[in-house]
Amino acid sequence: MDADFLAEKEDEMGHSDAAGPGQSGHHDLRILNAIRQIIRAVDIDSRKLAADHQITGPQLMCLLAIVEQDSTTAIEAAKRVHLSPSTLVGVLDRLESKGLIRRQRSTEDRREIRVSATSKGKALAVRTPFPLQYTLARAMEQLSLDEQDSTAQCLERLVDLMGAREMDQGPMLEIIGLHARQREAKPSVR
Repeated sequence: MDADFLAEKEDEMGHSDAAGPGQSGHHDLRILNAIRQIIRAVDIDSRKLAADHQITGPQLMCLLAIVEQDSTTAIEAAKRVHLSPSTLVGVLDRLESKGLIRRQRSTEDRREIRVSATSKGKALAVRTPFPLQYTLARAMEQLSLDEQDSTAQCLERLVDLMGAREMDQGPMLEIIGLHARQREAKPSVR
């Protein structure tokens, strides 16, 4: 979004530059633009991840969820990474073709397919950086502790007001925790 587009949208909605020159009186468009730019940064990090480690962000999220559970079902993995089971099937197909996971029919219930990481998949999960991990960490280092706290509080408040907190946030946070634990266990080689 550029400044002309934002100004045009503000005019359409009856907003003016009441906040002063160069400042939008319409904060929701500014916030939406900032979120769009953050999403773009995530996309760029995902592309770098794919180029450097031959795995996409969604594939890595699924692999980490599978590694964390040791053995899981496709439906359980889909819930953990917030993907539909039909979307996850394609991701699992790609992970399996790369030799990172294996699928086996359960011996207790023939309808159930168990998914587990191979040793190659586990090794990749340990050595691959979490998407946006370093970009976000570097950005946060530029803020004072008060700014970090204020930013977190504002975003959490916005999530609450949008009713988005009702979504299960556990899986992503647990996966991040797993990835951090794996990194701590592995000595850094530089």
